[in-house]
Amino acid sequence: MIRSRVAVTVRYAETDMMGIVYHANYLPWFEVGRTTLLKEIGVPYKKLEEEGYRLPVLEIAAKYLKPAVYDDTLEIRTTLNDKPLLRIRLEYEVFRGEELLATGSSVHAFVDTQGKPVRPPSWAAELLNKAFA
Repeated sequence: MIRSRVAVTVRYAETDMMGIVYHANYLPWFEVGRTTLLKEIGVPYKKLEEEGYRLPVLEIAAKYLKPAVYDDTLEIRTTLNDKPLLRIRLEYEVFRGEELLATGSSVHAFVDTQGKPVRPPSWAAELLNKAFA
C-alpha cells in the first residue's frame, strides 16, 4: 500500500450559490492527489507523457459526506492499494482537519498515444515494485 497527502485551499470559484464546494470540483482534487502520489514515488505524469504513455480515466466515483466551503484548507489523502499492471486504481479521502468530508476512487488504464492498452514503462514498474516492497 502506498499513501500520499496533499493540502488544497478551497477557492471562491469552486463554490456554488449555496456557498459550498460544487460537487464536480472534487475530481480535480483527486487528480492533485493522484499526481502527487505518483510523483512522490518517482513516477511523474510529465515523464510518462513525454515517453508516450497516458492514463485515461476508466471509472470515477465520489461520495459526499459533509460540505467544504470557501477558504477551507483540505487534505487529500490518496491510497494505492495494489500494484498496477494495465490498470491503476486509487482511493481518495478529503479531510478538513480530522473531519472526513468525501471519499472517492478512480481507475485508469495505461495506454500509448494511439489509445492501445500497454503495461507501464519498465522504469515505472520498477519504482512501483520498490514502493510496494
